[in-house]
Amino acid sequence: MPVFAATIFLSAFLLFLVQPIIAKQILPWFGGTPAVWNTCMVFFQALLLAGYAYSDWTTRRLSPRAQVILHSVLLIASLAVLPIITGSQWKPTGDEDPGLRILALLAATIGLPYFLLSSTSPLVQAWLARRGAGAGVYRLFALSNFGSLVALLAYPFTIEPWITTRLQALGWSTGYAVYAVMCAAAGFFSLKGLGHAAQAGRPVEEHGPAPGWGAHLLWLSLAGLGTVMLLAITNHITQNVASIPLLWIVPLTLYLLTFILCFEGRGWYRRDVFVVPFLIALPAMAWGLSAHGGVLHIREAIPLYCAGLFVACMFFHGELARAKPSPRWLTRFYLMLSLGGALGGLFVGMVAPRIFPGYYEFPIGLIAGGLIAAIVLWSRTRLGMGLAVAAAATTFATGHFIEKYIEYLNEDTLLMARNFFGTLRVQEYTSGEKQRRLVHGVIMHGKQMLDAPQSKQPSTYYTAPSGIGRAIEALPEGKRRVGVIGLGTGTLAAYGKTGDVFRFYDINPIVIDVAKREFTYLSDSGAKVETVLGDARLQLEREAAQKFDVLAIDAFSSDAIPVHLMTLEAMDVYLRHLAPEGVIVFHTTNRYLNLPPVVKRIAQERGLFTSIVRDDGDAPLGASSDWVLVSRSKAALGRTPIKEGSIEVEMADSTPLWTDDFNNLLRVLKKDD
Repeated sequence: MPVFAATIFLSAFLLFLVQPIIAKQILPWFGGTPAVWNTCMVFFQALLLAGYAYSDWTTRRLSPRAQVILHSVLLIASLAVLPIITGSQWKPTGDEDPGLRILALLAATIGLPYFLLSSTSPLVQAWLARRGAGAGVYRLFALSNFGSLVALLAYPFTIEPWITTRLQALGWSTGYAVYAVMCAAAGFFSLKGLGHAAQAGRPVEEHGPAPGWGAHLLWLSLAGLGTVMLLAITNHITQNVASIPLLWIVPLTLYLLTFILCFEGRGWYRRDVFVVPFLIALPAMAWGLSAHGGVLHIREAIPLYCAGLFVACMFFHGELARAKPSPRWLTRFYLMLSLGGALGGLFVGMVAPRIFPGYYEFPIGLIAGGLIAAIVLWSRTRLGMGLAVAAAATTFATGHFIEKYIEYLNEDTLLMARNFFGTLRVQEYTSGEKQRRLVHGVIMHGKQMLDAPQSKQPSTYYTAPSGIGRAIEALPEGKRRVGVIGLGTGTLAAYGKTGDVFRFYDINPIVIDVAKREFTYLSDSGAKVETVLGDARLQLEREAAQKFDVLAIDAFSSDAIPVHLMTLEAMDVYLRHLAPEGVIVFHTTNRYLNLPPVVKRIAQERGLFTSIVRDDGDAPLGASSDWVLVSRSKAALGRTPIKEGSIEVEMADSTPLWTDDFNNLLRVLKKDD
């Protein structure tokens, strides 16, 4: 038993640990958006399904000895792809489908190892069940999820802050080699003590009827809804509630915890205890989508959605545990769980962004949860029928609140569009001063007044007193070249004059289209305006030196920081494109992260001068902002009006140097938030 348990725990630990390790390697290539992680999740779910299908097929079709030999051969073959370090040939060019490229990259880099890790839990449980372990073998599924939970919490708090990305990949590869030896040993150990008939393909029979199609559909639906709720709620709270660093860990921890509790075998899940909170949680979460004009305060939203996710997943996973079959059929049970998870992940990660203009998968998941509850709770007893009726009523109430949510999304909305990089809305307000806004999640990415002459004036974070406004206004007379990473509404083009060139980089094609069609900053500019599609850093690496007088780094996704744009290597790229007296301007406004010291530490490493402009936003049309200015020339930062509004950047000696290989958000969290 110990060798089986240790193999399952290590496999689950490595299975979850590889996900952030590989994702961190490729995030810089695809803009650092949450969609990269969702696409990775689709891949992981698909490989998990393939691993479970392999376990079921080999258990059913091969003799125990043939199964162990085949698996051992695959384990040896998988060692050939180590170490798991992504090759530069996979970097995108900017015009391809990022989702498909990520899937192909992952398949080539970690496909076979991840596939074998995915197969481990059901396969090893089947080996143990063959030796007569009985129904207690299902407790190893709880152990598997515990291993995943340990990896989830270990990575951001004990691994990422201290170990470089390359060493993480090398360390994981070493751990995988150890796992391969342990798994093969467990396989051959499982053959000891089995009779000749069992080894030849006639395994020990366990009691229990074969599950029908109804059971298969139930397993599939409950597992799929759990995944939909996890991903949909994670997307909602990180994109539409608050972009707090590492906030996504909370829902994933709760999701894994419910699996542990429900399959641990000590009766943590009781239907009579959880069904009422579950039926309350569904309409409560739907109410949260529509409450207070669709913007529920973070103090209310985070507890509501996290508690709702926990209760919902306790119900889904608890009912799964109640419906588990005889150990004879456990590989088929796990196959359905995996298929449900894969379909749920595919729906949220790949299908929904392509067919829905907004985050409609969350409301759909809530309604589907009520419907499946009505089906599960229905029985011929009065209590069962009463609970089913209550579930139906819950579904109706949930639908009412969702209708309000959809009305809110469309209120004052001229355009709503969604793709791999998230949902954008163009809103127009005609009461008071007429204005148009570009909104991504909870963050406004620029606004424009609709009436002249204000329609041609910079607004929000880009007014004259801001750091970027002062940097542009401080340039000497003559033709100026300005580069901007992050287009938004194109507000900075308002500073353009005849003879100037303003070159905007943006990874999202919808942003470029919206800026050109729904706002007039680009068309009204006196400068020659150029737009470049693709990740800005990758594009700059490929371009000839642009000799920018000012280069603004303003690429934010719902207040999330694309870390790859704030590293030492990124600074080297920017410097290659900077004129001798040019200024790089980093937009460092952030609720939770203290970013100015990070920029100064990088600048210090290259012998550059820095200052910071903190704008309180009191100017007409303004908004508070922080901009860190960096230059080779001390005199450039001493120009008027930069000198009048700037101060020194404070930096502690312990401020880490961010590089492509080593960076961590936890170490720059603001202490007072």
